[in-house]
Amino acid sequence: MGMSRNAKINTLLLLVVAALAVLPLALGLGEGKEEPFAGADAQAEAAITELRPDYEPWFTPLYEPPSGEVESALFALQAALGAGVLAYYFGVRRGRRQGAAAAGAGPGTPGDARAED
Repeated sequence: MGMSRNAKINTLLLLVVAALAVLPLALGLGEGKEEPFAGADAQAEAAITELRPDYEPWFTPLYEPPSGEVESALFALQAALGAGVLAYYFGVRRGRRQGAAAAGAGPGTPGDARAED
C-alpha cells in the first residue's frame, strides 16, 4: 500500500525544513562565532554602539528576560503559538469546505444531518 501524493509531498517538505534547520548548525555557519545565531536586534545594537558610542536609545524594553536562554524560550513559545493558531485556522477552513461539500451532495445522502430530521 503506497502513500498518497499529498503524503509524499508533505514528507518531502518536512525533510527539506528539517535540513534547513539542522544543516547550518552542523556546518557551523553563522556570522559571529561566539553567538552564531544572535538576533537581528542584538546585531543592530552592536553596530550602533560601534558607530556612535554615545547613542542613547529612546525607549527601553518593557520586559528584559533574565538570560539569553529565557529569551530564546519565549521566542520559541511565541513561534509555537503562532504555528498553532495558523494550523487551527486552516483546519477550520478545511472542515467548513468539507462540510459545505457534504451539504451540497443532496438530501438523503450519508453524512447529511438534515436528512435524519
